[in-house]
Amino acid sequence: MSACKRLLYFVRQRSLWTHVRRNVTTWSPVGAAFNAKPHRRLNLIEKNGLFGVPELSCPAGFQAATETALKNTERLVGKACSCSPGVETVESFDQLSDGLCKVADLADFVKVAHPDPAFREAAEKTCIEIGTVVEKLNTNVKLCKSLKILLDNPDIVAKLDPNTRKVAELFMFDFEISGIHLDDKLRKEAVALHVKLLDLNNEFLVGAHLPNRIARSAIPEHLHLHFADEGSFIQVGGLHADSPDDLVREIAYRIYLYPNADLVDCLEELLKCRYKLAKLVGYDSYGHRALKGTMAKTPAKDFKMMRNMKKKLNPRNSVSDFFCSQHILYIMEIFLYNIEPSLYSPYLSLGACMEGLNNLFSQLYGVSLMSEHPSAGEVWSEDVRKLAVVHETEGLLGYIYCDFYHRQHKPQQDCHFTIRGGRWCQETGQYQLPVVVLMLSLPHPTKSAPTLLTPGMMENLFHEMGHAMHSMLGRTRYQHVTGTRCATDFAEVPSILMEYFATDYRVLSQFARHYETGQAWQLRFSHLIGYGAKYYSYLMSRAVASMVWKQCFVQDPLNRDMGERYRQEMLAHGGAKEPMLMVEGMLQRRPTMEDFVDALVSELNPNFETFIMDSES
Repeated sequence: MSACKRLLYFVRQRSLWTHVRRNVTTWSPVGAAFNAKPHRRLNLIEKNGLFGVPELSCPAGFQAATETALKNTERLVGKACSCSPGVETVESFDQLSDGLCKVADLADFVKVAHPDPAFREAAEKTCIEIGTVVEKLNTNVKLCKSLKILLDNPDIVAKLDPNTRKVAELFMFDFEISGIHLDDKLRKEAVALHVKLLDLNNEFLVGAHLPNRIARSAIPEHLHLHFADEGSFIQVGGLHADSPDDLVREIAYRIYLYPNADLVDCLEELLKCRYKLAKLVGYDSYGHRALKGTMAKTPAKDFKMMRNMKKKLNPRNSVSDFFCSQHILYIMEIFLYNIEPSLYSPYLSLGACMEGLNNLFSQLYGVSLMSEHPSAGEVWSEDVRKLAVVHETEGLLGYIYCDFYHRQHKPQQDCHFTIRGGRWCQETGQYQLPVVVLMLSLPHPTKSAPTLLTPGMMENLFHEMGHAMHSMLGRTRYQHVTGTRCATDFAEVPSILMEYFATDYRVLSQFARHYETGQAWQLRFSHLIGYGAKYYSYLMSRAVASMVWKQCFVQDPLNRDMGERYRQEMLAHGGAKEPMLMVEGMLQRRPTMEDFVDALVSELNPNFETFIMDSES
């Protein structure tokens, strides 16, 4: 039976099954938590502080948190510069990094996600203030000298464990790409360019998230309900790509992507500033500076990979045809996804998908997701869910805050934010648990149904949860290399690998069931600032994820031994180990450029049979 015929068969059977089987399904606690409607918390007036940080019970708390972090920075700089070269030096650097990151990372999230503009403004000010301090520290000659004395002494280096040595080298790398080798005048110029880039980055990010608006009279009246209301205007804050209505998608596309002259000017100035900074500190281009330390190493390797892909796909056509083939495959997926949502969405409730993730992590890693009630003032919106991540023998690993629902002024993009990195605290003798936020933009539950996902939404949820589990399962000694703080083209591997699990019928069969009746319908569905000069990372990461999936998981996606190997070889180290060594450890061989290309080409081969699978196997 062909894939299309099988799809029609399941669609026809659905109505029959709905009438025959009306048994009510039972959800696990985590599934039930995400299928339940958010309850208004009666004690929201009592503010205990965002993420449990006491100072952040009000916007002014950001200034207090900033001042405390900067005082600790002065103390730790003095300690790093005066202690004897060795492990203590590296630990001082990491404590310095941790103290600043705990405030800056939290503020980085709040400035884009908090519904209160006063909180957003205070957080933005903190980001700029701490960012400026960080850039000055990266050109602090005395601080750099204390690290250089350590790394230039082979006897001391020989006594360092591999992780400590790697972290020391990464801190030195930060000094080098910031222009520490320049004279005083040029160093000050480099700092000024860094600070200017902070402002431009922030301006572009804020502008990129702002909705566009159009007069209500310009849009057919029956479509107004799909967009936010603003008096005589309607706001369009996203592409509405999952809408089944062609006209809604067209309106959103035309209005949301309408050129903004100010933002174009900002981007052009940002690109000029990046290039000027890269040349100043000794690189041929911003790409050469950005890719140093990644798996690709240089832009040349990146472009070579894409040229080789082009030759494999179609040796007679131009390189642009590679991107054309990507577009064709995208359209093909849209065509297959463009089924009436009422036919499949009831089987992909948010609770069902979270239950599926919980089951998957339990079988692969022995990890459970447990829903917890946040304290008053701990979260920024009443529909935010808090998950404790608990290992069957290791205990509590960390916390994931799930900010999943659409709201006004919230960016309509899916992302993972590190709020606090994990590290071993020498001063307390305990591990500092990681805290992250997953931000999606899902529709709210209705009176009659929980939030129901499209295949694309479900795949994005799995992708972002891959980032979260990278943060949770890592157990690095140093915060500077925790979880996703690693090479960009490696950081996307765990998230893209999760997409393979999301589209495997054996995984789907464990959770894709009707939110009312419990029946299973088995389907298989096949960043300019943060990723400046690194957007190829998704290709590199997809190649690695493809190799890991096909070699290690395709035969049994729920294999615990392979899950443990994946954790120990690829997730546990964060950025403390060379990315290619982690890949080599997982695959038990060192992949070649040809392997990367073949893996990507195999992903581009259109095969409709892989999109939809039934339970016949």
